[in-house]
Amino acid sequence: MSTAPPNGEMAAPTAATQIVLEARDVVMRFGGLTAVNGVDLVVHEGEIVGLIGPNGAGKTTFFNCLTGMYKPTSGRVMLRGRNLPPRPGRVVRAGMARTFQNIRLFANMTALENVMVGRYCRTKAGPVTSILRGPTYRREERESRERAQELLEFVGLGRKAEHLARNLPYGEQRKLEIARALATDPVVLLLDEPTAGMNPIETEQTMNLIFRIREMGLAVVVIEHDMRFIFQLCDRVTCLVRGETLTEGTPGEVQSDPRVIEAYIGGGDDDEISHDELTDEDREVLRAGGELRPEDDVERTR
Repeated sequence: MSTAPPNGEMAAPTAATQIVLEARDVVMRFGGLTAVNGVDLVVHEGEIVGLIGPNGAGKTTFFNCLTGMYKPTSGRVMLRGRNLPPRPGRVVRAGMARTFQNIRLFANMTALENVMVGRYCRTKAGPVTSILRGPTYRREERESRERAQELLEFVGLGRKAEHLARNLPYGEQRKLEIARALATDPVVLLLDEPTAGMNPIETEQTMNLIFRIREMGLAVVVIEHDMRFIFQLCDRVTCLVRGETLTEGTPGEVQSDPRVIEAYIGGGDDDEISHDELTDEDREVLRAGGELRPEDDVERTR
C-alpha cells in the first residue's frame, strides 16, 4: 500500500529548510544545438523534486550537467553552497549520486559486490595497503561488506546478496542500482526513470522506497514519464520543454497548467487534437488537470 498522503499532496519544505542542491542558469550546447538553455533548479534537504517533459526536452542532459558527466557551456552547480567541478568522481565524493536510464550494473558480480563498489569512494586504503591486504584494507573491506548488506536489506534484496546481478529480475536490478547509489553516502540522490519498464506493483514499491529514502534525510530528484507516479511522489515538479523550464510548482499547479498538457500532446490553437487519438498517458495527464471530461473518455471500441 502506498505511503503517499491523500491526493498526492506533499508537505512543502519550510523557508528554513537548507538548500542542498542549486543549479543556476545552466546551458549545455553541442555545436549549434542547445540542449539545455538557462535552467535553474533548487532542491532543499529532505525534498523530492520531479523533472518531467516530453522526449528530447533535455532532462537527462541536465542530469549529466549536474553530476559532472558533461561540463556545462555556462552556469554553475552547487552542492551545499559549494561549486561542483565537472568531474563525476569528485561530484560523488561531494555527496551527489545517481542512477541511469539504462541499467548499468556489473552483470557478473553479485548484488553484494555491486553495492560494495559504491562504498569505495569512501575508503582510504592506498594501493600498497590494498595489495598487501593490510589492517586498514581489511577493516574497510569488512565495514563496506556490512554496509552493503544493510543497504540490500533496506531495498528489499537482503536474501539476494549472493545472486549475480544479471540473474535478478528487472525490477530488482533497478533496486540494486539504487542501493549502490546509496552506498556512496549521498545527500542528494538523482534517479533517471526509476520505474521504466516496471509493472504497477513494482512501481508502487519504488514509490514507497523513495519515501523511505526521504525519511533518511536525503533529497531526491526524479526524472519520470509516469505522470501518476510523479504527481503522487513529489513535493515540487519542474517541466522542461526544448531545453528550457516551462513551469515549476506543486504537483497540483503543474498538472493543471494547460502549457504542460500542450507540451505533451500538442494541440495549439491551430492544431486541434481528437480525444480518440490520445494515448493512455495523454488521457491521464488531461484527467489529472481536469481538461478531459468523463463523457469524453470513452472506449474507442464502442
